[in-house]
Amino acid sequence: MMFDPRTPGRRAFLRSGCRHCMALAALAGGLPALAGEADDDQFELPARFKRPSADSDEGGLWAMMDREEQRIRRSPLTLRDAGLQDYLRGLITRLVPEHAPDIRSYPVRMPLFNAMMAPNGMMIVWSGLLLRVENEAQLAAIVGHELGHYLERHTVEQLRAQRDAALVSQFVGLIGGLGAAAGQIGIMAGMFAYSREHEARADRLGMRLMKHAGYDGHEAVAVWANLLAEDRITGGEDAGSRGDIFATHPPTTERRDELRRMAENSKGELGADSLRKAFAPLRFGWIQDEIKRGQYEESLVLFDRILKRDGQDAEALYARGEIYRLRDEGSDNMKAMDDLQHASMQIKAPAETFRSLGLLYQQRSDAPAATAAFQKYLAVAPQAADAGLVRGYLTDLKP
Repeated sequence: MMFDPRTPGRRAFLRSGCRHCMALAALAGGLPALAGEADDDQFELPARFKRPSADSDEGGLWAMMDREEQRIRRSPLTLRDAGLQDYLRGLITRLVPEHAPDIRSYPVRMPLFNAMMAPNGMMIVWSGLLLRVENEAQLAAIVGHELGHYLERHTVEQLRAQRDAALVSQFVGLIGGLGAAAGQIGIMAGMFAYSREHEARADRLGMRLMKHAGYDGHEAVAVWANLLAEDRITGGEDAGSRGDIFATHPPTTERRDELRRMAENSKGELGADSLRKAFAPLRFGWIQDEIKRGQYEESLVLFDRILKRDGQDAEALYARGEIYRLRDEGSDNMKAMDDLQHASMQIKAPAETFRSLGLLYQQRSDAPAATAAFQKYLAVAPQAADAGLVRGYLTDLKP
């Protein structure tokens, strides 16, 4: 799926960290003291929520969310991989076992860092977020944050503050119309951003949920630090301190630093292996979406980070090499060749590695090497959609 980098909100997904917080978390009034100043081991979760009366404003919103959930279920962007869905369900159960029967998670293929939570229990997690988390503890931090909005029923204040049915309807359409959502999200996020207080409370509750479930709280800090690194590559050193598009959100650096304070002395599980296993069947598709997004500088920060953890990661080597090949500035051609050759030597090298190598060799007028690379590509992926095109390249390369 292509994402238009010219849209006004193209970088917003990295700044907000909580456009996933324009989520419709719940309606009824009153904020329980879940995320207050109680000790981590003493907080109590509310009882499961009952469905509100259909003739109440909360009941009306639940009905709208139910309709949108039906659309999400039918959307071609929804990832129906049973292993991934079971994994997310298991994570939610670990964080909030009592409420888990009421929460339904929908992973969707969108190359943005985003998640949202509706008051009826519908949670949407975008693949750009899944690609960026490094372990289960980091994912638990984000899911726990969204659950914090749900448990504290924050959205009612936002919606009642808007008092504009047209805007609410637009937002509802935004959730369901995922294909058109990317270009609108920066604008709509500003309309429905949570208050700083709500974000801070959701951060605190998310931290408590993940620590109570046995995860290392420091990983919540790592999520924000990683996002800041991507944001700063194009936004400069003060990126994340301005709160520009999301003026009502706590600045990213502030949130990161507050999470660091809360994570002090935290110890727990990371869950890197379990996350890697759950994501493996789908990860390369998410990587291809990230490349197509066309934000090469941000993507290079992401893949540099992945390769710093595992320099033999064939999918990441391909991705970084392909980005260098597509950007083609300065020494990019040489860097692309290095990464793609390195990827091609890995057992799990993606077939696309050899196609990209063929194109590089072709660009260098190295016909024998280009021919060998294209032939390898067709041998590994004989049914590829562009197989005919590559066969044409081979014909042109014949002496």
